[in-house]
Amino acid sequence: MSQVEARFKELVQEVCQKNDWLIAAMEVMPDHAYLFLNVLPTDSPADVMAKLKGTTSRCLRQEFKHLEHLPSLWTRSYFVSTAGNVSSETIKRYVEEQKTRG
Repeated sequence: MSQVEARFKELVQEVCQKNDWLIAAMEVMPDHAYLFLNVLPTDSPADVMAKLKGTTSRCLRQEFKHLEHLPSLWTRSYFVSTAGNVSSETIKRYVEEQKTRG
């Protein structure tokens, strides 16, 4: 695991703890991340993503100088879905298996 990946995971944990969000699963890929979070229905997906992307981008760019030159660490896009039609265990297993897929 790279230092950037390790620090990213720490930052996500910090933001989630601060906001009382539960991380059910997290995997980091070279160009994206999978997060399976349990948040209150009153927490909007847009606010959750804004806090996660904003905090991680700001901190990582300050701490890792080789990231400063990038115009952005994140795109404005993200995918959010509810776990209503699929069991939490199925989603967690899917996220965890992403690291091992070719």
